[in-house]
Amino acid sequence: MWQPYDGGKTIDTKGSENGFIIKDEEHSDGARITLEKDGRTPFAITCGIYGLMAHTAFASSYVEAVGVYQAMKEEIALFLLNEDLDDADWCSEFVNRF
Repeated sequence: MWQPYDGGKTIDTKGSENGFIIKDEEHSDGARITLEKDGRTPFAITCGIYGLMAHTAFASSYVEAVGVYQAMKEEIALFLLNEDLDDADWCSEFVNRF
């Protein structure tokens, strides 16, 4: 289940890509995703699965960024539910897609 990270306290603070965080959520099974604006690029989406991987994707518009953010969230949630997936293969495919 996705919930606001740290109760939403990170919104409007600086993120890892030097932008202002506008969305920041954590999955109860061990993942986090953050959307930043006005950093090194117009929009950055950073996600990670604790102990496994971290990845950042970039977008030039808000609409594109929100679409990527949602798609990444859905894929991460499905991965966390499916214990039969190979971690390395899934990570490689995920990074290539985003």
